[in-house]
Amino acid sequence: MATSQSYINYICEQLEGIGEIRYRKMFGEYMVYVNDKPVITVCDNTAYIKKLDCIENLMKESSVGCPYEGAKEHYILDMDDREFSRMIISKVEEVTPLPKKKKSK
Repeated sequence: MATSQSYINYICEQLEGIGEIRYRKMFGEYMVYVNDKPVITVCDNTAYIKKLDCIENLMKESSVGCPYEGAKEHYILDMDDREFSRMIISKVEEVTPLPKKKKSK
């Protein structure tokens, strides 16, 4: 089951106000960017966050899963809990580097 457009719109609505939010369709699913940093992987209408030290204590009770075959295990973020999700995303965005620009040939 692929992620629906309505679900990706819902995620973006939940994150309004914490920075510049955009998404990009990748590998058949979506990547959500906050301030141009890749923060949320969305697959099968599920929001995945990398397992990072800065959120380990906050997410210890959360479900985990792999967004796609061959991926490392991620935390599953409950986007219905808007305040908690925004707090987690803000912490992840702080420690996520901007992607490196690709050199043109």
